[in-house]
Amino acid sequence: MCGIAGEIRFDGQFADGASLARMAQTLAPRGPDGFGVHAHKHVGLAHRRLKIIDLSECGHQPMVDNALGLSLVFNGCIYNHKDLRAELEAKGYNFFSTSDTEVILKGFHAWGLDVVKKLNGMFAFAIVERESGRVTLARDRLGIKPLYLSQTDTRLRFASTLPALLAGGDMDRGLDPRALHHYFSFHAVVPAPMTIMKGVRKLPPASIMVIEPDGQTRSAQYWQPSYNTPEADRHLTFDDWRERIEAALRLSVKRRLIADVPVGVLLSGGLDSSLIVALLAEAGAKDLNTFSIGFETVGEEKGDEFQYSDIIAQRYATQHHKIEVDSTRALPALPHVIASMAEPMTSHDCVGFYLLSEEVSKHVKVVQSGQGADEAFGGYHWYPPMKGANDPLKAYHAAFFDRPHTQMHEVLYPDWISEDYSRAFVEQHFAHEGADDPIDKALRLDSHIMLVDDPVKRVDNMTMAWGLEARVPFLDHEVIELAAQCPADFHLREDGKGLLKAIARDILPHEVIDRPKGYFPVPALKYLRGPYLDMVRDSVTSQAFRDRGLVKPAYIDKLLDDPEAHITPLRGSKLWQIGVLSLWLEAHDQEGSLP
Repeated sequence: MCGIAGEIRFDGQFADGASLARMAQTLAPRGPDGFGVHAHKHVGLAHRRLKIIDLSECGHQPMVDNALGLSLVFNGCIYNHKDLRAELEAKGYNFFSTSDTEVILKGFHAWGLDVVKKLNGMFAFAIVERESGRVTLARDRLGIKPLYLSQTDTRLRFASTLPALLAGGDMDRGLDPRALHHYFSFHAVVPAPMTIMKGVRKLPPASIMVIEPDGQTRSAQYWQPSYNTPEADRHLTFDDWRERIEAALRLSVKRRLIADVPVGVLLSGGLDSSLIVALLAEAGAKDLNTFSIGFETVGEEKGDEFQYSDIIAQRYATQHHKIEVDSTRALPALPHVIASMAEPMTSHDCVGFYLLSEEVSKHVKVVQSGQGADEAFGGYHWYPPMKGANDPLKAYHAAFFDRPHTQMHEVLYPDWISEDYSRAFVEQHFAHEGADDPIDKALRLDSHIMLVDDPVKRVDNMTMAWGLEARVPFLDHEVIELAAQCPADFHLREDGKGLLKAIARDILPHEVIDRPKGYFPVPALKYLRGPYLDMVRDSVTSQAFRDRGLVKPAYIDKLLDDPEAHITPLRGSKLWQIGVLSLWLEAHDQEGSLP
């Protein structure tokens, strides 16, 4: 797990070392254990290292193999790197390290672009071919690792975060109207390749981009599972699918123990993280560190789920750490949380993950986390109403969207509003082949779009702010492939996640399985009160934010009059949504010029 950056020049100039240094400095929290730069003619690479596999200097990056004429920067972890190493050694390749980084490098030489199809793990990398000057960028199948791009006529830069590209300078800082529409309508999810900024794109998940020395680029998607059940598997029963998925999950959590440092678990007390702990214990993990966080109660909104995480910690005799956070700690952290966001994110649990990661990083460098289970296995409340829906788009829109397009005219100035971009995006995605059932359409959208730019991005940003690597076993691509092909009705059993609950029945206490569905609660950000409200009010009513000409002052005043009355269908504060955007722009000195 690391931070990567680079620059590719198309104008005959050498890569800008000063820009590389600024980008790398911004990425320092992602990689506190080492720093490296490598430049050759028109390409420069920078790397911040978090030592997880091969703790020696042999795993240093940028990694250069002079014999093969290749150099590489890589962020992530390849869980099957030992198997691939053996395969490459059988082909005659010799290794100078025990790192997964070198496996990618030599795998690219052996298999070319097809190397990504052999990798099981999370990754974003850039490989430079010395002789041709060609550069290849790639991102893992589920977009677990980020890769942001900024391209002009004379150069292309890439980095693990958007703020790192801002530090590089020389880019369009205007906001993207389409992205802004997604932010306010599509629950703050801005799908790749868009970002909130015009001058920055992001490489989509499961994508490869090849950049020629003259600036010509070509991109391809290398993976997209079908969400229809194969004809040959339509006879399989619920128990058949349960056995298949359980075997895949057991392998997935075992794979994610691969490290040269201890691995812990973020234990919320919900089904997903509890199942990870149970499967790890059955895989033989000893002295497992588990971590839970809780916030003070606000009104009737309870701020912790310790009663459930305690049950699992006691059942499996983990070394459990409970972190209790009150407003005196959470409030001062908020500016740092906002600054750590690669893009504005409205989910309340960002501050929870940030503070949890701060504590966890004092004990371990790697944790497993339960993100992805709801999206892959049908855990959200909007899936059952879509069963047999004549209008899947209408059903999904009603449950997931923060506001319809008609309300956007109340929120934004006219210059920022054109078409209903968010609804059109979902409609187009639902129309793609490979997901016939309405529920499968939603599962595919959520797993490959929403998940990437909400829960997964949130966890990456907040854990890496403290140099902590988060691994997500429910997002093993082999697990996702099975979940996608499984009949949707099986996922919806027991009010959702029926297959996971069936797996859990044999190994988890029923109190954890049958409890009401929870989430990472931060009540103070849902019901803005006291100093939290003051912070948001100061930001959204500031002259600087008003001068951006984005949100109408009358709408802001309406929300400020009664913040608790304006909650989205997904239980988010509409005022907090505007506040995050304002605070993020302020933190990164972002100009919101009109489109």
